[in-house]
Amino acid sequence: MKTAAAWIIAAASIASAASEPSRPRGVGPEFAKFYKDAESFTCISNPSIKIPFSQVNDDYCDCPDGSDEPGTSACSYLSPLSPSTRSDTTNKDQINVTQVLPGFYCKNKGHQPSYVPYTSVNDGFCDYDLCCDGSEEWAGVGGVKCQNKCDEIGKEWRKKNESRQRALNNANKKRKEYTNEAQRLRKEVEDRINTLHTQLKASEIHVTDMEKELAEVERREKGKVVKSQGAKQGKMGVLVGLAKQRTEELRDHLVRVRQERDTSKDRVKELEAILSTFKEEYNPNFNDEGVKRAVRAWEDYAARDKSGDDTSAHDRDLNEITKTDADNGLDWESYLQTEGEDVEVLYEIENYLPKPLRDWVDQKLRDLRIMLIENGILADLSAEGGESSAVKDAKNRLKSAQDAVNSQRKDLESHNEDLNKEYGPDGVFRALKGQCISVDSGEYTYELCFMEHTTQKSKKGGSNTRMGNFVRFDKITVDEEVSADGKGLGSGERIAMRHENGQHCWNGPNRSTTVILACAEQNEIWKVFEEEKCVYRMEVGSPAVCEALKKAEIVKDEL
Repeated sequence: MKTAAAWIIAAASIASAASEPSRPRGVGPEFAKFYKDAESFTCISNPSIKIPFSQVNDDYCDCPDGSDEPGTSACSYLSPLSPSTRSDTTNKDQINVTQVLPGFYCKNKGHQPSYVPYTSVNDGFCDYDLCCDGSEEWAGVGGVKCQNKCDEIGKEWRKKNESRQRALNNANKKRKEYTNEAQRLRKEVEDRINTLHTQLKASEIHVTDMEKELAEVERREKGKVVKSQGAKQGKMGVLVGLAKQRTEELRDHLVRVRQERDTSKDRVKELEAILSTFKEEYNPNFNDEGVKRAVRAWEDYAARDKSGDDTSAHDRDLNEITKTDADNGLDWESYLQTEGEDVEVLYEIENYLPKPLRDWVDQKLRDLRIMLIENGILADLSAEGGESSAVKDAKNRLKSAQDAVNSQRKDLESHNEDLNKEYGPDGVFRALKGQCISVDSGEYTYELCFMEHTTQKSKKGGSNTRMGNFVRFDKITVDEEVSADGKGLGSGERIAMRHENGQHCWNGPNRSTTVILACAEQNEIWKVFEEEKCVYRMEVGSPAVCEALKKAEIVKDEL
């Protein structure tokens, strides 16, 4: 049982409907103002032409713009090539001969009102997709009678629309998450750039300090004799080197001779033992002169004085002689250092002179050093391997500082490029960079990695084919149908991602892909096809391209 409030609302609706002026069949509410005069009708886009109101919807096209037949198909094929009408006048070029009305208006009570093309009016077919109340077939051509299915269709539409709205809400929430994440990532890049600027300034100052340090070390080290393998040395250095080399050769030779002596002594002892045993065990009655002579010779050898065979004292001397130079207290480096110190004394004088005089003395000492090097007295530090360890260390520190500066500059350049790179509306695709989605289609699997590339992978194995690398965003106008599950590009302007310079196509261009995006609840590839040779089109759904939801408009049923 209806409440009092419900009855009041219903009564108000009926009163409103009753007060609404009647309109000719097929006229939409936005065009009702042109049909108020019950006596005559003025063609909408040709006000100079007036006809009796009785000729409205008389199934004959009187107005050049077809506005007198809103409820019939009489003007459905109206064009400049249509048969002659009363619009054929001398000033025909100034008369509009195109349809001014969008079509036959269906009220569709219980659903959404819409317009049906005039070609569908009384064509003997029920166009429930556009006119669920069947009013476009009012003449019953061919005995066709279209039922009013607006309640059923409207209910199903509202159910699907609620599902679409939920999906759209979820998609917009996801897009907001992407946008927030993209802003956070951009802030990280900006912070990193600021940090790199600070680090780079400090590193450049450090390089300057290292350059000054190297110059100071080189100034301090000039004139020093640095002993190095392969480097030219002064006379003292050459003599010390030769003496050291000769001493080491003699020591090695003495050690080798001593080893040979010890080996010979061991063999003599072994032979003596053999002969002693032979003397004791031979048969004196054996009449062999050779054996007897050998025995007598051994007896003479054994009877000799062997007091001089004690070599223990000599061995002790040899032990001392064959010790290393360091064990014997001989420091060859001290001789080389002495030469350097003697030369360095000349430069220490500078510390006690005024700066102008010090500069003059410094130049003279430089000239003196060159003369000493040319005469072989000082080592040539400019020769390969002639640098001192202090200079080498200073150069290594300078190189490390310079490498750090170069690395930071490259890092800064990379981050600046990333900051200025286009990432789509609101930079939202920064949050999706590197994320990949794929779909199976025929013999291949197609993959899209956002902001990077598109790839074709054969299911039979083998290498992947790069279909293009991302280069820029673009906008494309499309007019596509949307499937029942809501997957499709629809109509209007869409964001596109251009991918170019892919793998070269045999006997063709480099592969390229245009990725066209439409709003969807999740990232997914809907369709992939080859528009022309090696030129691909990929239709993709993503929350990243969803616009902010507008407040839904309430569709009021007409009474």
